[in-house]
Amino acid sequence: MTSAGPGSTRWTHVALPTRNLQASLDWYARWTPLVCVHDRRDEDGSTAWLGHPVDPDAPSHPFVLVLIEQADDYDEVRTVLSPLAHLGFEMPTREAVDEIAARARAEGVLHWDAVDLGPPVGYICAIVDPDGNVVEFSHDQGVYAAAQQADGLP
Repeated sequence: MTSAGPGSTRWTHVALPTRNLQASLDWYARWTPLVCVHDRRDEDGSTAWLGHPVDPDAPSHPFVLVLIEQADDYDEVRTVLSPLAHLGFEMPTREAVDEIAARARAEGVLHWDAVDLGPPVGYICAIVDPDGNVVEFSHDQGVYAAAQQADGLP
């Protein structure tokens, strides 16, 4: 596949190792708005890219989470994003954060319970993926608004 590159250098992805690609794909589909936009499984290995579905009301630059399944003979997949390092998702309401925290608490994957840490952190909770990586959900953090402003979007 050949395509034109960006007009300037762009941040396009974060890559994380996983013990089980399918389990991770299922987990991210269940807990986040990400969808699989590329899936390659062959004799060279298994890799998938997760990104946001196209939304004409929320333009964004292409950015994906790359999951790379480690070979069977790899000794150990180490958790990369823990305890403070994390992937972050900004949510439209506090109630949405509370809902994630309640689901995660019930399923035993809650890492940080919902708490309001004030500006600039906002209202947050965090959960852990199948490999122990931390995934944060926030409201009123301002990251999304700051990125839109930097891109000149309304």
